[in-house]
Amino acid sequence: MLKGCEQVKKVISISLGSSKRDHFAEIELMGKEFQISRIGTDGDLGKMVSYIRENDGKVDAFGLGGIDLYLQAVDRRYSLRDAEKVANAAKLTPIVDGSGLKNTLERRVVQHLLEETDILSGRKKALIVSAMDRCGLAQSLSEAGCEMGYGDVAFVLNLPILLKSLNTLAFIARLLVPIIRLLPFSMIYPTGKKQEKNEPRYPKYFLDADLIAGDFHFIRRFMPERLPGKIIITNTVTESDLSMLRDKGVRTLITTTPEIEGRSFGTNVMEALLVAYTGNKGELKDEEYLLLLKELDFRPRIVQLQ
Repeated sequence: MLKGCEQVKKVISISLGSSKRDHFAEIELMGKEFQISRIGTDGDLGKMVSYIRENDGKVDAFGLGGIDLYLQAVDRRYSLRDAEKVANAAKLTPIVDGSGLKNTLERRVVQHLLEETDILSGRKKALIVSAMDRCGLAQSLSEAGCEMGYGDVAFVLNLPILLKSLNTLAFIARLLVPIIRLLPFSMIYPTGKKQEKNEPRYPKYFLDADLIAGDFHFIRRFMPERLPGKIIITNTVTESDLSMLRDKGVRTLITTTPEIEGRSFGTNVMEALLVAYTGNKGELKDEEYLLLLKELDFRPRIVQLQ
């Protein structure tokens, strides 16, 4: 139980994803008490906007789940129109989507794997399902010596092209993202009940890789029936997700967000927690995240499934 309600900080993760993943948690972080609520809207953007407006100014930070505010294409950041509508509903409470934390936390995860494990030993073939969603992770794995494949064109545009260069991705992004950012978000990313469906796409890209990395909803939506011996680096997963990956033959699962008091939280929640902790009015700078991550000694969760 929390001590002293007057000191409790409240964080709400409002998600475009399935309401089946809703949960409530009370944790202590860096000597402060937090209440965390995760509210899924089953793909309903209007419901997200209404909920944020109703709770604006009543909580310390919002985490935006199931939708990104930005796409990061190496050297440029592009905002998404649907996400802007949602974020603009918050006038008093800071709202973050996890992108600021991804760029720092996920780089630290790769560094941890290099220094503390042999998971990245040898020249691993790595598939990033969407590098624009996980640019820091993509760059870090490339710098770690992995042979890279970037699935943005294949899994977002459904074209049978696996990119091999981030520079090529950046060039394509400059041409296409100004148009893509205006599309309904449901055309870009699985939302609501689509997150529960598996519709395999380009299974060869998955099967040819030793390591599959990126957003779990992307991975789950498009992965093939079997993933024997694969390593997956992703964000938060549920117990049922763990069981499903085990059945598919996945060997090792690495989640970039750590366990706190036995629970695992998404990057949007972790970023909202850090913003609420500092009392900042928006996302922090990279160096501020790094200092807090060092203080917390965040480490990835590594699970051997086979």
